[in-house]
Amino acid sequence: MQSYLVTVAAALAAAAVALVLVAVVHRVTRRLGRRSLLMTELTEHAHRAFQVAVTVIAVQLAVRFTTLYAVGSPWRQFVLHTLGLVMIAAIAWLVAALLVVAEDTALARFRVDVPNNRHARRVRTQVVLLRRLTIAVIVILAVGVMLMTFPAVRGIGAGVLTSAGVVAAVAALAAQSLLGNVFAGLQLAFSDAVRLDDVVVVEGEWGRIEELTLSYVVVQIWDDRRLILPTSYFTSKPFQNWTRTEAAVLGTAEFDLDWAIPVQAMREELRRLCEGTELWDGRVCVLQVTDATGGMVKVRALVSAADAGSLWDLRCLVREHLVTWVRDHRPTALPRLRAEVGDATGPLPWQSVQPRRPVRRAADTEAPDDARVFGGSDDGDARSEVFVGREDHAEARR
Repeated sequence: MQSYLVTVAAALAAAAVALVLVAVVHRVTRRLGRRSLLMTELTEHAHRAFQVAVTVIAVQLAVRFTTLYAVGSPWRQFVLHTLGLVMIAAIAWLVAALLVVAEDTALARFRVDVPNNRHARRVRTQVVLLRRLTIAVIVILAVGVMLMTFPAVRGIGAGVLTSAGVVAAVAALAAQSLLGNVFAGLQLAFSDAVRLDDVVVVEGEWGRIEELTLSYVVVQIWDDRRLILPTSYFTSKPFQNWTRTEAAVLGTAEFDLDWAIPVQAMREELRRLCEGTELWDGRVCVLQVTDATGGMVKVRALVSAADAGSLWDLRCLVREHLVTWVRDHRPTALPRLRAEVGDATGPLPWQSVQPRRPVRRAADTEAPDDARVFGGSDDGDARSEVFVGREDHAEARR
């Protein structure tokens, strides 16, 4: 009985010493954390796991060395085995916490709250996916090690290893969809096809990548709905990524108007609107007639903004302003339908007049800068080189 009391006292004393030691280390790291981000992360994320791991190890050592008188007894084996299982779980928790600390410290160097954050979002996407993968691997290894401490499980494991090929084939068939999504998630993380906070258009919905895991992707749609898709969707189906290379994007606003519309005046009005709003990033402000069939002309305004949200508001502003401008200042250019009754043999005087040959007017050789998408400015010349090629672009300018 006295030996049992000594064992219990030694275990309690070891736990107390371990807790005091961890408290001292925690106080030191918290004080150092004022000048070190790594120490701050260790204090916040690894303190509890470190406390449990050190305490369990100290108690196990105390029980092991104070129960030498009962070597081989069932109760000693049971207590040491239980403490061993708890120690494995605590160490796995500590390793996972240390990995989270290292990943958070690395992510702190890459800010995503700045305008040009493409590289930061790429690194963040890869680190987040690797974090979940490493934590899953640590949990699986910890459970495996804990199971291998049981003699019966070790015997089963030896038998399973002899038929590993059959088991692997059955598991692959059963988890084909799951494994496909996992590999798709890794492919997305390292192929840079899509990243966290990317603005995408999928299934006809416009939104941003809110969460990216190994099995699914959460897209936050513009009206705060969430579209959840498997990661394999982004590797097997086409989708639009508006922030693939940069956040700045182009957008259009189209109008069906009468042939009487003064295009140059409307172009100047668009330019005045863009220059007077902070939504425009100063890159592209172009107005063109893209079609002239069916009794009306299609006028397209092409504008640019620093990000997708600003572009949406800018496109709506362009539509509202130009619709009001046409209605108030150019009402004759509003869409209309024309109909003519009769033919050339009719009794009306104007129907028998022979049409005169139209007088050809010399077209202007140069269009204004805001009438051209592929040329006329540095941004337009760069866009022309992308779609035409540098050499062909030079030949065309000659």
